[in-house]
Amino acid sequence: MASAAFWRAWSIWAVSMAVIATTGVYTTVHPLPAGLAADFGWNGLTNVVGVVFIVVFATVGALLAWKRPGNPIGWLLSATGLTVAVGASGLFLAHFPRTLTLANWLGCLFFLGFGLCVFVVLLFPTGHLPSRRWRPVAWAAGAGLAAWVLGCAFDPTIFSVSPSMRNPVGVTGPAGDIFKLMAVLGVALTAVTGLAAIASLVFRYRRAGATERAQLKWLVYAGAAIAVLIVLSAGPIESIMGASTASNNLQNAVASGAVALVPVAIAIAVLRYRLYDIDRVISRTVAYAIITGLLAGVYAGLVLLATQVLRIHTPVAVAVATLAAAALFAPVRRRVQRVVDRRFNRARYDAEQTVAAFAAQLKDAVDLDSVRAGLAGVVHQVLEPVHVSVWVRHDEGTGRGREP
Repeated sequence: MASAAFWRAWSIWAVSMAVIATTGVYTTVHPLPAGLAADFGWNGLTNVVGVVFIVVFATVGALLAWKRPGNPIGWLLSATGLTVAVGASGLFLAHFPRTLTLANWLGCLFFLGFGLCVFVVLLFPTGHLPSRRWRPVAWAAGAGLAAWVLGCAFDPTIFSVSPSMRNPVGVTGPAGDIFKLMAVLGVALTAVTGLAAIASLVFRYRRAGATERAQLKWLVYAGAAIAVLIVLSAGPIESIMGASTASNNLQNAVASGAVALVPVAIAIAVLRYRLYDIDRVISRTVAYAIITGLLAGVYAGLVLLATQVLRIHTPVAVAVATLAAAALFAPVRRRVQRVVDRRFNRARYDAEQTVAAFAAQLKDAVDLDSVRAGLAGVVHQVLEPVHVSVWVRHDEGTGRGREP
């Protein structure tokens, strides 16, 4: 079973990599004309992000399908990577006039690949629906994707390009309008079920145990990080750096990192590798975001104060502001981290408080038995092990050995 899952999973991965490698290399060596590339909505940003999306989804999907073949999430991620890769192969076919129509038709597969992610969210992390009441949502998502595929296949024109091209297998007349409507309704139904799938995470979290809650936190953390990164790549980066090559490269890097977050978080959650580090990851992310905002505000305020009010030369003001921000980093980090841990990483905060209190008690402790009992109690409270033993080594002259 494991061997069969291995070959199936990595065969899908190999096909996905071969398709996207062929498309990427050929398109790089033989770029499409500007007008045709614009029709496909393909530019530098979508090129990089699309490749990262396919590679990460296909790789994580193959890994999960191999390691957890009974969990459909890995197979769904593999199918998403393969579907988007085949859709991207339209860029390769667009170079040849006889296959241009097929290339445009394959563009419809992009939405199908993204639509499969609805099932990933619905089934995350166990591979099963939260309850039977969510079955209509799953059926509706499947119906939406089926309507999209059928609508695109037989619509009189091809949806994936603008202006629309004639579909060689499209149905004309009133029946063609029905297929066009099916495609539109399929998109709407998939979007609605996607929102319902996100809502199912709240339902799962309320009923989940500690392990499943940690798994859900990884996915929610990735989603929140993506939202922040998208905002940063769309606004502040371009406004600060302008429309330059460095700005485009930074936007590519940020968007690519955002795309990779979700499958990586899913892999950690499903494989349960360092699963319980999520509280620390969240607390560190929030803490450093707050610290960055505070120090940026201090830096900007000092520069404005020095240059606009005190009339100090700009290089001197920048140097002073930089030194002040650097000096404030360590104390601000400690203070902010303590406050954030109290809210987002309570277990670690409580453990540190307990250990600190015990260390303070040791200063005045003289009775070995009380120290031993106190140490065992602190370890049990902080780490919650199944069994705790404290071994004390006595001098050989006492004639006593080690005692638990």
